[in-house]
Amino acid sequence: MAEVRTEVDVRVDGRAAASHHAPPAGRRDSEASKAAIIRAARHLLARHAHGDITLKAVADRAGVSAPLILKYFGNKDALFSQVMSFEADADTFLDAPVDDLARHMVLHLLTGQAERGADPILRIVFAPLHGEQGDILRDNFRVQVAQRLTERLSGPDAGLRAELAVGMLLGLGVMYGIARGAHLRATEIAEITARYAPAVQALLTPR
Repeated sequence: MAEVRTEVDVRVDGRAAASHHAPPAGRRDSEASKAAIIRAARHLLARHAHGDITLKAVADRAGVSAPLILKYFGNKDALFSQVMSFEADADTFLDAPVDDLARHMVLHLLTGQAERGADPILRIVFAPLHGEQGDILRDNFRVQVAQRLTERLSGPDAGLRAELAVGMLLGLGVMYGIARGAHLRATEIAEITARYAPAVQALLTPR
């Protein structure tokens, strides 16, 4: 006799299939906690000198305990070495064909600020706050963002064009996320992107 599958069977099987591919709850919680810690550390790094930031302050901001930060990252220096890296952000920020890269970067920058209060590159603006750590931030930014963008471009003066384009993006990020320009914040992200991206793209495309 053929097996009869009911609607309940399908739903249960669907849940089972989904849970088979989903990471265990403990792993999801661990990744969420790590992400919250990174976000908290970035938030504090944009407002305080590196030397003034304590693990307790990061923990309080992230809603976790300081020992949990030590468990995940080992120590403060290891945590902030990740916070000061642009590698993972650049992977996403630069993830588009060159002929559509400006639109992608502008949209990614504004969406991150509007939806998550996060920006892939803006923390470089706060490098002067951090003394020697600021030099690390600058070096990372130069290699992981500006140089990677330069390597994507063809034609003359690729390095200059890349740095000019990044400068335009930083300016937009400052005006939208820090100065919080009233007209910018009142305008749809799609419209800002449509107006701003062509100017950035003109720098990415060789004349």
